[in-house]
Amino acid sequence: MMERPPCVRRDGIGMTSLRTRRRLIERLRAQGIGNQAVLSVIEKTPRHLFIDEALAHRAYEDTALPIGRNQTISQPFIVALMTEMLLDGDLEVKKALEVGTGCGYQSAVLAQLVNWVFTIERIHPLHEQARKLLSELGYHNISHLNADGFAGWPSNQPFDGILVTAAPREVPQLLLEQLAVGARLVIPVGDSERQELQIITRTRGGFDRQQREAVRFVPMLDGRTR
Repeated sequence: MMERPPCVRRDGIGMTSLRTRRRLIERLRAQGIGNQAVLSVIEKTPRHLFIDEALAHRAYEDTALPIGRNQTISQPFIVALMTEMLLDGDLEVKKALEVGTGCGYQSAVLAQLVNWVFTIERIHPLHEQARKLLSELGYHNISHLNADGFAGWPSNQPFDGILVTAAPREVPQLLLEQLAVGARLVIPVGDSERQELQIITRTRGGFDRQQREAVRFVPMLDGRTR
């Protein structure tokens, strides 16, 4: 898998030192992230630009942070883990669907590892903010849609991989139908009490499911907001 060149650098906000970023990568490696391409992309992606400036000093901590609208930016370990899960299947991921753009950080990570990212966000202000920021940073292989994530993006199916960054109570059937044969859906599933990551691979005869780590995500909601 070819890693894309770094995007435009913007300085002056938050803790951007190489030492700070490398400490984060050391923590991720110690927690079991082994895909070197994923680690390299996490190290160079400017997470501090995707959060409020008041929280920028915490950008390279391994923790989730609020981004407004009752949403969060996932902790780097979860971003790395889900990206690794998505890429480590038998099918090369060239075209990926992300459900839940949020601030755009996960989109930026994926865009450096696959040919094209299609990303859906139901909350219009977040959709617009992420689209503008990612364009300014030079990520030009991302298509954005303000829509209900439960419906996926039918006009661009099938996808080589789908990654969902909010937790539905049950796996959306329409997302399963938009997987290519051999493709993976990586998704947190559950309610406010209990959630787990699942990896679902489409086969010629149906779907293979793996239950993985316990996680905590914001709930996946239907509809879209302006």
